[in-house]
Order: sequence, then C-alpha cells, then structure tokens
Amino acid sequence: MMGEHHVTVLVPASVKNVYAFFTHFHDFPKYMHCVREVTYYDSQRSHWVVQVAGKQEWDAVNENWIPERQVGWRSTKGLQNRGTVKFTPLGAEQTSVDVFISHIPPMGIVGKIAEWLGIDSHFQTVLEKEMQNFTRMVEEAPRGTADPMMSHYLFHQESAFTRGKTTERQRAAMKSDPMMSPEHLHEREIVVASEQEEETREKESRRVGMERRKGQMQEAVRAQDEILRKQRVLDQQEIRERHEREDIQKGIKHELDPVRDTLGGRNASMERTAFGDQDARHERFPQHQEGPMTARPLRSQKDEMPKLSEEEEKAESQWKNLIRGRSLEDETK
Repeated sequence: MMGEHHVTVLVPASVKNVYAFFTHFHDFPKYMHCVREVTYYDSQRSHWVVQVAGKQEWDAVNENWIPERQVGWRSTKGLQNRGTVKFTPLGAEQTSVDVFISHIPPMGIVGKIAEWLGIDSHFQTVLEKEMQNFTRMVEEAPRGTADPMMSHYLFHQESAFTRGKTTERQRAAMKSDPMMSPEHLHEREIVVASEQEEETREKESRRVGMERRKGQMQEAVRAQDEILRKQRVLDQQEIRERHEREDIQKGIKHELDPVRDTLGGRNASMERTAFGDQDARHERFPQHQEGPMTARPLRSQKDEMPKLSEEEEKAESQWKNLIRGRSLEDETK
C-alpha cells in the first residue's frame, strides 16, 4: 500500500531563482523542521534522514531533471519513496511549485496499521508546513539572489539546525562548507542586522510619509469644508437680502396718479380716442354721491348736465376735474 502526497505553493519569485533555491538540497535542514540530513555521495546520489513518525533514512538518486522546470528522485536504499517537483512560471515574479511524493510505509503490516492510524495524514501536514517554510525563505531573500544563505529565514527557531537536531554527518558537511564558517556566519549576521535596520528605517519612513500625507489630506478636507461653509453663509445671506428686497418692494405704497393709475384717468388721457373723450365728459355713475339707501332712478344721459358756478368749479378737487375733463364750453373757447 503506497502513500501519495501532493502540495502546491505559490512563490513570489522568478522560476529561475525558485529552481536554484530548491535544488540546494543540503540547505534543507537550515529551514525545514523534519529534515535532519541531506548529504551527497556525488552530484547524482544523496543520503537523507527525516524525522516523521520516527526516524526515516534512505539513499536517493536524481532522475528526470529538466533545468528550471522539474527535479526528481527515487530511493535506492532504505525507505522506499520517489518524488517529483515541478516549477511553473506564472509571471516574471511568481512561480507555482508542485511537489509529488509517494512512499511505501516501512515495517510491512505494522507500517500499514500505522498509516491507517493517521501517520500518512500527519506526513501531509508536515510536507505542507515545510513547503511554506521554503516559500518564506525565498520571500525573505534579497531580490535577484539564488543563494539560500542570503535569506534571513535560514536558521529560524523551528529549523532542525537551530534546534540542534541535525545528524553528525550533516554537521560535518556544514563545517566543510565555506559558507558555514564562523567568519562567514559572523559577516552574515552583520549583513542581516544591517538589512533589518534598513528595513526598519524604511518602514518608519513610509509610516511617517503616510501620516504626513494623511495629515495633508485631512487639512485639505478641512480647508474645503471651510470654503463650502463660507459659501453657504454667503448664499444664505444673499437669499435673505433678496427676500428683504422683495418684501420691501411688496410693502411700497405708491400714491395713485389720477391720470395714469386709474382706469378712467387712463381712458380720458388717451389721445384721439372717442370712448376716452366721451368717458371724460360724462360721469359713469352720476349718483355715486347719493345716499346708498335711497333708491333713485338713473338720470338720462340726454339730461343736460347742471352748470357749476364759478365757486363750485373752484371747489372741485383736482381729482374730479381730471376725471371729468374740461367742458365743451371751455374747449370751444
């Protein structure tokens, strides 16, 4: 009975860099939790020690390698397993990594029982976490580098190296690695500390810049609100003044001009208008001065108008004279 496992992660880096990072098998114990050793016999053969449901050990040989596209291996001794890792570019700075691993549980029926009890599921969880560690290592490496030793995530608290869980052969291999010499590691710590300080300064600078821009935006909003408030005050004042002017205009009382502001006066003042002439010479309502409770027949229009004495003529108001108009006698003079 063979266990099958598949994990996919998206790494924010070019396929060239991701491929270069992953093929540093001997660096796995520096950032992976369960890998205790990856050492080389030669360029094609390696020895692996992994702690998953107990210590698992095997020799492997590379197979089906395609540069920047695929790597693969199969065990030749120890735990029976084989694997393939495929790299698919999704853009200039993003790569999909698919890991396929199959293995046969050890110890025959005992191994199968252990698998039925959930060890296989545990291995799937461990594999997913280790690939997340790989993704984080690549993310924290400087852009453009293909050396895992440049990543700040190496030697993190959960790695087998930091916990002192690597094998004696792995530690011996690291001692012979010039990148693991005390001098180089000290230089690396200085570089990492300097880069972290620079990153902290950049974050602080970005924070200050964001706060400054936020303050400028808030000030601009306040200034705009003040302009709008003043404009509203001016608009309201203009409306009030317009209403006051309208109220004043409505409240103005004009003195009526006897000629221009009365119907009879306008008609009487119309030149060469027969109706106006006739209306000006005769009263429309000759009995308007009579008592309102006295019923009197209307006087015939043929009745001669009584002639006013000179005193009465003088006593006539300007209003009545203008309404009545001049007499025929005066016009013929």
